[in-house]
Amino acid sequence: MLKFMNNMKSFRKEYLQRINRVIDYIEKNLDQDLSLENLADIAHFSSFHFHRIFTSFTGEALHQFIKRKRVEKAARLLLNKTEYPINEIACDCGFNSTAVFCRSFKSHFGMTAQTFRKERAKNYSKNDQWLSKNSQLQESSIAYLCNINSNKKWKDIMENNITIKKMPALNLVYIRQIGPYHLIGQAYDKLFKWAKPRGLFDPNKTQGVTIYHDDPEITDIEKIQHSTCITVDKKVNVDGELGYMKLPACKCAVGSFEIGMEEFETAWSIMCGWVTENGYQAADIAPYELYHNHHEEHPERKFIVDICIPIEPIYLFSI
Repeated sequence: MLKFMNNMKSFRKEYLQRINRVIDYIEKNLDQDLSLENLADIAHFSSFHFHRIFTSFTGEALHQFIKRKRVEKAARLLLNKTEYPINEIACDCGFNSTAVFCRSFKSHFGMTAQTFRKERAKNYSKNDQWLSKNSQLQESSIAYLCNINSNKKWKDIMENNITIKKMPALNLVYIRQIGPYHLIGQAYDKLFKWAKPRGLFDPNKTQGVTIYHDDPEITDIEKIQHSTCITVDKKVNVDGELGYMKLPACKCAVGSFEIGMEEFETAWSIMCGWVTENGYQAADIAPYELYHNHHEEHPERKFIVDICIPIEPIYLFSI
C-alpha cells in the first residue's frame, strides 16, 4: 500500500510538471496555433487523454482556458495600448478573424470591445483617478486608486520612492497557484524547504518574487493565476508542482515600500496611479513583487518590497 501511495504521488508530480509546461507555453504563445494536438505533444500525452487531464488539474476545459486567456489579454491591450486598432488586437491574441473575436469578447464581458475600451477609458480621466469621496480609497475599473494628496506618507513615497529602472532578467523556480492570494505564504514555505537541501538557498542572495499573471479587474478571482517564486542563479531541474521560468529583463516603474500586509492594496494603487500620471502604460509583461526581507523577522512584521510594473510610453487614444 505504501509503495502504491508513493507511486501515486510521483505520478501526480509528473502530471503537474507537464500541465505547468503547457500553461507556460500557452501564456507565451496566445497568438500561435494552440491546437489540442500541439499542446498534447508539448505535454507528452495523447490528445485523447490530454484535454481530460488538463480539466482535472485546472478545473477548466482546455479550449475554455485558451479562449478566456485570449479574451482577457485583449481586454488588457484595449486599455493599455490605446493606439492599437481592434482588428490588430484580435490578431495579436490569436483570433483568426475580427468577427470571431468580437463575438467572443461580447460573450465574455457582456459588451463589445469598442464599448469596453470607451467605458473603461473614462475611469482613466484624472478626476476619476484622484478624486474620491472623503479622500478614501476607491475602486476604479483597472486598479484601486487613492487620493495621495490626503496622506503625506503615500505622497512622500510617490515622490521619492518610485523610479524607472531596467530590471535584470531573473531565473525563477515557481509554484503556480489559481485563485485567491491567501495561500502564497504556504507556497513560499514549500519553495524554501525544497531549495535548502539542494544548496539553492543563499540567505544573502535568494529572494522571493510573486508574479501576477492576471488582472483581478478582468479575471474572476477564482481563476486568477499568480506564481510564487524564488530566485536561483541558473536554470535548474524541477519536478511536480514546481516549475522553472526566466523572467526577461525589462524597463519597469519600481516602487520601494516598507509596508504591512494590509497596505499592499494601497501600494499597488499608488504604483498604478504613478504610471498613468507620468506618461506610461503597462507593457505586456506580468508585474511582480520582489521581496528584500522575511517579514516575520521585521520588528513590525513589515515587508520590504519592490513593486515592479513593466512599462512602455503611452500613446494617444484611438479606436
